[in-house]
Amino acid sequence: MSAENSIAARIAAVRDQMRDACERANRSTESVTLVAVSKTHPAEAVVEAFKCGLRHFGENRVEEASQKIPRVRELSGTEAERITWHMIGHVQSRKAEEVVGIFDTIHSLDTIKLAERYSRFAVEAGKNARVLLEVNVSGEESKSGFEAAGWQHDTDLRNQLWDAVRKISALPHLRLEGLMTMAPIVEEMEQTRPVFAALRQLRDALAADFPQWEWQSLSMGMTDDFPIAIEEGATLIRVGRAIFGDRAYT
Repeated sequence: MSAENSIAARIAAVRDQMRDACERANRSTESVTLVAVSKTHPAEAVVEAFKCGLRHFGENRVEEASQKIPRVRELSGTEAERITWHMIGHVQSRKAEEVVGIFDTIHSLDTIKLAERYSRFAVEAGKNARVLLEVNVSGEESKSGFEAAGWQHDTDLRNQLWDAVRKISALPHLRLEGLMTMAPIVEEMEQTRPVFAALRQLRDALAADFPQWEWQSLSMGMTDDFPIAIEEGATLIRVGRAIFGDRAYT
């Protein structure tokens, strides 16, 4: 790998884009956390990114993470304790126990049933599961999450969503910290702005009605659109390809 295409150089380029976006939005760079999406990439790549200063890593498959995370710990020793692991992918209910055991933050809570299972296993483990609600604010059928397209104008939809939040909020050992969404694939990055703005507005509305939770986290924005997400209030951006290159399939 050439120096200009190294992980270190790519991280520096992403950080430059983050800084520029924060300046445009009059935000502090410290208000945005870069989650390096390491799915399909080896533990060695995670360790290299860690040595470059990254502390947050995202995985989307339990099977892969259950092997990679111990390997990262083996390679890094006690330093690996400084890593925060994020589950960013869809989780089958039968994998809930493993997810609670492996990950520090779960971005992709998308059903009440899954919330109940996370709560059960968190209680058994004697820990709090930090979760974000995945919501589909774009309305794309291919997207997972609680349906939220048009929530501002659809009273029934809003009531359904508020009811889901009410039920999840009552579950023990779940720590509800915010929302996550995925924007549609578009030709121009600017086209994602309404999706990110809608998520921020939804977070603000929920925070007003459920003040017992902090709602500090907005997980939105990936390699192709994270500058717009930052401008619209993202606190967590999930960046993979811009850091690690194309996915490393085996």
